[in-house]
Amino acid sequence: MDLVLDLLNSRPLVNGVERDALGDPADGRRWARAHGGDGSLAELTLLREARDVLRDVVRGDSSPTTLSPLLKGVRQTPEVTSDGLEWTVETPPHARLAVETVLAWAATEQRMPGRLRPCANDACQLFLLDRSRANRARWCSMAACGNRAKARRHYERTR
Repeated sequence: MDLVLDLLNSRPLVNGVERDALGDPADGRRWARAHGGDGSLAELTLLREARDVLRDVVRGDSSPTTLSPLLKGVRQTPEVTSDGLEWTVETPPHARLAVETVLAWAATEQRMPGRLRPCANDACQLFLLDRSRANRARWCSMAACGNRAKARRHYERTR
């Protein structure tokens, strides 16, 4: 799950300027290697594509079927071990990280439907995974986005 959030949140707005952790090849290689990838240009291109498609799917702007091209040529093979059933994912090396991200998204949607969502702050591009019992989390960060929204509402009420 951390991989999905890390990828979705790899293009934050910082002081109104978008920062893309995958934009510069050196930064992108560093990001990919930190997440178990090889940092190749082909991998970075696929990660950017996966991020953009996943963002649209999580926001509800696209259907999950738009993720299908990212999974072309991928096979899952079951294997029974002493620990139980394990699945082995077979994919081209440059696509492994993007495929793992899509599979992690699918697992999250299955286990926690509707809990992965964009921040409610319109000026924020980040996403959150609501782990609260009431499923009412709205902001990526209560200290940043949540505090600003509450302060804005308070100011408008007292004005």
